[in-house]
Amino acid sequence: MASLRELEERRAYELRLTADRALASRDETLGFLRERGLLTRTPDSALPSFFGACHEEPYLAGRGGFAEWPATKYPWYFDLAERDDVHELWIHNGKSVLLTEETRVLADPILRAELARVERADPEWTRLLRHLAEAGASTKEDLRVELGMKAKEVKLALSPLLRVGPVVRRGDEYLRYDQAYPEPSGRGGLDELVVAAVLAAIVAPEPEVARKWFSWRWLFSDDYVERLVEEGRLERPEPGWVTAPASA
Repeated sequence: MASLRELEERRAYELRLTADRALASRDETLGFLRERGLLTRTPDSALPSFFGACHEEPYLAGRGGFAEWPATKYPWYFDLAERDDVHELWIHNGKSVLLTEETRVLADPILRAELARVERADPEWTRLLRHLAEAGASTKEDLRVELGMKAKEVKLALSPLLRVGPVVRRGDEYLRYDQAYPEPSGRGGLDELVVAAVLAAIVAPEPEVARKWFSWRWLFSDDYVERLVEEGRLERPEPGWVTAPASA
């Protein structure tokens, strides 16, 4: 196993964490996503980040919010999200993350299980999801009118469904995960997705795996990472850090 220092050096290079490796084009950005398998928008964890790889001054430094986004490169992320072979979900604790088809397939069983869970968990969610099943892709305004809800009620109902994955957003429209992806992948699951995420990060602080990467915290037992280490699916280069073996 490589040392922590070696892994961190590799991480800095492959995740483009230095200015000399800054993303220079849309094609490079697509290649970056394909290499890593998933890409968050902002650098908020060890996962690879689009903004973190841009190394561009913000539009208006110090203003907060959108003004802190890279001045000219920020549209590249949204261009990627529109591709048929790229999948934008909000399963990064309610924040946008781009997945390749290969990575989405690994997440697929979790997302279908979450759809089944939330459809019977809350009457408002049940009503909204059943309406989408009948009506198909709908805008917030469609849902407001057709379900007799207030705009705020629609937003409050959609937000947790996006966060855990049963609802997918395509532009201004919302649809059920099983409408966006009718065929089950037949493979994948939480362990496979986590290992893929660790591979994407190269090396990561161990507590992040269960607490910061994905919305489904209730799926992670206290000994979750320990089990993956014991099974040889993850390794510890040093206490408190995890990496994935090359065989993963």
